[in-house]
Amino acid sequence: MPLNIKRKLVVFYPDPKRVIARFFMPGQTDRAQSIVQKVLYQSEKETEATLNQVLRNFSGRHRNITKIFEKSFDEVKWIMNEIELDTEGLPDNKKLLIGSYFTMEYAIESTAFFNPSIVEDPYKEDLQEGEMRIIVSFRATGEGHVSSIVFRSGIIDKNNDLHFKEAGRYVDVPEVVKRHVYDKKSFLKKLEEMHIVKDVIGMIMDKLGDTFIYGELQAAIEYVMKNVELSYTRKKVIQAINWLASSHYEITFSRDTALSERVIFPVSYTESNGIEDARFVKFTDDDGSVTYYAIYTAFDGFTILPKLMETKDFYHFKVMPIHGECVQNKGLSLFPRKIKGKYAMISRTDGVNNYIIFSDNINVWRYGKKLEEPLYPWEYVQIGNSGSPLETDAGWLLITHGVGPVRRYCLGATLLDLKDPTRVISRLKEPLLTPSEEERDGYVPNVIYSCGSIIHNGELIIPYGISDYASTFASASLVELLEQLMHNSK
Repeated sequence: MPLNIKRKLVVFYPDPKRVIARFFMPGQTDRAQSIVQKVLYQSEKETEATLNQVLRNFSGRHRNITKIFEKSFDEVKWIMNEIELDTEGLPDNKKLLIGSYFTMEYAIESTAFFNPSIVEDPYKEDLQEGEMRIIVSFRATGEGHVSSIVFRSGIIDKNNDLHFKEAGRYVDVPEVVKRHVYDKKSFLKKLEEMHIVKDVIGMIMDKLGDTFIYGELQAAIEYVMKNVELSYTRKKVIQAINWLASSHYEITFSRDTALSERVIFPVSYTESNGIEDARFVKFTDDDGSVTYYAIYTAFDGFTILPKLMETKDFYHFKVMPIHGECVQNKGLSLFPRKIKGKYAMISRTDGVNNYIIFSDNINVWRYGKKLEEPLYPWEYVQIGNSGSPLETDAGWLLITHGVGPVRRYCLGATLLDLKDPTRVISRLKEPLLTPSEEERDGYVPNVIYSCGSIIHNGELIIPYGISDYASTFASASLVELLEQLMHNSK
């Protein structure tokens, strides 16, 4: 008997009005210098008039546009130093106007708004009986198909209907700090996993201690670049070292931002082409402390790098790569607690099958076991997880996705043993959710995809992306789903 799936009326569509202001470099150095010089040649009256017009046009679209212009000005100070210009002596209005020419608006949600995950909000006050406050993350895509992470805040009521706050007026990016302490042994191991081996690595790393910070690494790189003749290959290796080092960072949002106004936009070289498919999970440690983790795929246009993000409050986030032979592919999801004292994760190590992996260290994943492989016609191409496993009395409920004929993506479900999740109790023979006629058309046709579900008031609530374009929600009775899974196990 088919499971009764209830599709919700809530739909999130791309919104081209949601914009951030970011740094913009219009061409090569000589062109940038020409722009700066044109501003410098302006009279004070011309500068003031031009700047005032810019502020009238854009101050209503951003929380603090002058601060953004100041940052953009700082980004091009080196250009002015090359023409021996004293930047410190420049009037503030000249600095701001120069900064405005090196700033652009970017519509973060203009192309797609998809692949959501859902967790319980850490703020649990002011709720009625039967309600749960939720945070839903989305993959937002804009110009150039660059993806970022955005959020929406809502409530699931006692009837499991969803209600969301209207998105905030502004969109803000966080302050970025690179203060990570690197472990030399782990850093070298990651370079080895990336198949980067060259004598120049030793030249740089020999100048560092067993642990080092970003500034120390940059000083060592600068020394080698000044004192060693570097071939093209050696320069590419140094680029790879920088690529890896920049993937560790911390970000902090202003306390006066609403959740929907915070956007995690690519920061490092590793993410230059996007932050893809974050799977958030509320993780409870053995001592009862709660941390929200997300595993996502960083993409630079050529190479992927799985990364871990952690936060306690959705204001401050730490970001770092994860290491190990078992985490070199996309689609990783963390269990919401440790299993027998170890972190546990679902991966698709070989790109086709689901694996389960365990580790004492949340950043290092070396050994795994194949959990399940494509078994039914609707998933013959490949399977993967669609978010972190959900704990139930009957076992771990793992929402999966499968790819079938004509690259059609459907959602499925697997039940794992609660004490030993390496043991599969049962799988749905037919998809849990398939693209409806209204959902099959989009940027990538015939796809529904989720990065994490939640259980509330006896129902499974599934947020999912529609053909890589928009997002919506569905629900199903948890009892009926588990009964069907248990029936299949017989």
